[in-house]
Amino acid sequence: MFGVTENTIIWANDLKRGAALKVDQHLIILPVSGVQYTVLSGDTLTSIAKKHKGDVEEIKSFNNLAHDTDLRPGDHIIIPDGEETFVSTSPTAKSNQKKSLPSMGGYFADPLPGHRRTQGLHGHNGVDLTLERGASIRAAAAGTVIISKNNGAYNGGYGNYVVIAHNNGTQTLYSHLEKTLTQVGAQVSQGQTIGFLGNTGKSTGPHLHFEVRGAKNPF
Repeated sequence: MFGVTENTIIWANDLKRGAALKVDQHLIILPVSGVQYTVLSGDTLTSIAKKHKGDVEEIKSFNNLAHDTDLRPGDHIIIPDGEETFVSTSPTAKSNQKKSLPSMGGYFADPLPGHRRTQGLHGHNGVDLTLERGASIRAAAAGTVIISKNNGAYNGGYGNYVVIAHNNGTQTLYSHLEKTLTQVGAQVSQGQTIGFLGNTGKSTGPHLHFEVRGAKNPF
């Protein structure tokens, strides 16, 4: 259904091959075939690519990374066409990778007031919200715009999208926009309109794919 490999779903959800699925069970579906990886202290783009048989340039492009210094422990990145190698790690590393995301209750405001949720948690801790096409998309919290793509391109499936870095170390992503209204480096306030609801990228209808990186998604 989503155009990814069976292994991608197995690895992302820590499933055993052949395991039965249950009705209403939530599954993480990455936007491309590959693996999602939690950055550890000391990691480099080259070491991550080697560990999971990925390509450095593809990792940089898909995750909007330029240098090793852009990697921060705890960040989640996607390795296109990567493989889960099951390399043993220390108990501490395993604990960090399994650690549940913190709740930031009350920190994030609704990015699409009046929305209807059409899909629960999937992809990179994202949900799909819908309203009429052209509805205003608002910043869920104050912060700095670190990505703003308004070129109508596929952009890894996100289409036109915006990523905002917040003062508490989290990031929010808003994708499939009809149009963005902000630029990289801009300071935005909570509730500020940053774009309009659209149907760009890997999308079958007008909706907002909203991700929270580094905390639970409250929507």
